[in-house]
Amino acid sequence: MSSGTCVLVVDDEQLIALGLRLTLEDMGIEVCGTAATADKAVELAQRHKPGIILMDVRLRGDGVDAALEIYQTLKAAVIFITGSREPETVARIHQDHPAAILFKPILPIHLKEAIEKVRQRSDG
Repeated sequence: MSSGTCVLVVDDEQLIALGLRLTLEDMGIEVCGTAATADKAVELAQRHKPGIILMDVRLRGDGVDAALEIYQTLKAAVIFITGSREPETVARIHQDHPAAILFKPILPIHLKEAIEKVRQRSDG
């Protein structure tokens, strides 16, 4: 597995994480791992050095804090996933370096568009 080309999926809802993984794999994108907690996300990010992280905001630990910690060392693009459109939640996400924000339920076309935009920015 080459560094920076895989995607790390972080969501504490097992069915959502599985759905995201399968959708990514259907798009031909390598998934380097899935995590259900902030601590596990940081651990897997340090081990696999993904280019993109799909990060649920609300999970055991804190998704935004985990993303900040990962970003400080890896500069990986973080696409935040949330079921909340509360202004406070969106404002917290913007404190980090969000590559994109996707609101649940996530349609495969929206996921594909977000990933393509992130990849275009990193190629350019």
